[in-house]
Amino acid sequence: MNVIEVKDLKKIYNSTEVKVNALNGIDLTIEEGEFTAIVGPSGSGKTTFLNMLGGLDMPTNGEITIGGTDIRQLSSSELIDFRLNNIGFVFQAYNLIPVLTALENVEFIMQMQGVDKNEREQRAKELLTQVGLGDRVNSRPSKLSGGQQQRVAVARALASKPKFVLADEPTANLDSKSTANLLDIMEELNLKEKITFVFSTHDQRVVNKARRVVTLEDGKIISDERKNGK
Repeated sequence: MNVIEVKDLKKIYNSTEVKVNALNGIDLTIEEGEFTAIVGPSGSGKTTFLNMLGGLDMPTNGEITIGGTDIRQLSSSELIDFRLNNIGFVFQAYNLIPVLTALENVEFIMQMQGVDKNEREQRAKELLTQVGLGDRVNSRPSKLSGGQQQRVAVARALASKPKFVLADEPTANLDSKSTANLLDIMEELNLKEKITFVFSTHDQRVVNKARRVVTLEDGKIISDERKNGK
């Protein structure tokens, strides 16, 4: 089943000085259960592309269909609800709420969805256990290492039961041990639970784990490779 379908995606940024063609006609389909890395040099369009997939920005031209829904046709409020219920986000900077515990950070998304308190607390504990933080549920972000904070962010991204997870440079602030641990967790979630992951990354360690690598340059796909045996 196709989770994401993108056709002729273009994004032009107009400033007073110059017109920037950030995306130049991208066609891409991502199926359920894929573990895909979007790579390319700085300025290639990776972050712009992820922002489009996440509905955080709208294209100048083209189609973005997620789970059968053309997100360009949604109103602003409909788009907010759609993101909340269909897309999980993992950011480079973690973006945890400092005054909330790990448990409360993971619960927060479900609270916005209107999930019953007992149900969301149970699911949050289960997710934190899955990412190896079952003993840190009451810890605030300031008491967690960078790798632990990013694992909380992964648990939070999964809390809404999304169709897919977008991870924008998720390992950029992590040391090698934390990166390996995080990638192993996400790979296990992908393989066991068929959760679809799409990464934007410069990190070769992420690329090595990915089973599909899509390379952008000047806003275009220049290669799309699936790895044999993965």
